[in-house]
Amino acid sequence: MSQAWIQHTFSRRRFQTQSRATAIAILSVAILLILGSLYLSQVAAFAITNREIEDLIGRRDEIKQQNEQLIGEIASYRIVPRLYARAVEIGFRPATNEDIDYLVFVDYNPNRQASPYVAATQRYAEPTAPVYDETFGGWLRAQFDHFRRQFQTFGG
Repeated sequence: MSQAWIQHTFSRRRFQTQSRATAIAILSVAILLILGSLYLSQVAAFAITNREIEDLIGRRDEIKQQNEQLIGEIASYRIVPRLYARAVEIGFRPATNEDIDYLVFVDYNPNRQASPYVAATQRYAEPTAPVYDETFGGWLRAQFDHFRRQFQTFGG
């Protein structure tokens, strides 16, 4: 009887169904823990990214405000009275009639038609526009000419 009791106690069949159920339960919990940790890591990364974006947007707004302030300051430096005062500070003064030299041209006609004068040595030929032959035969001819020029430069 003692041997039967020991064999019955340590029988594999008796614990086989319980061990399978336990293994499936442990495996399910482990999978749920892994999925949960992956989800939490993704949510944390998303939250960190959103905080960084909000910080960058705030920094961008500050820079825009500083830029607008600088534009206003530059505009205040460009007003005519300030420019006039600065010119006087560095030694300029308004021109008088004695400071102005007039040039007189004998044959100058202010009512003439405007015609640009180009010296004969500076005249350049107009570049001619290339002729485009947009057919297959024209393309094939251009490819053949290019191929032939390559061989001519190769041997020469």
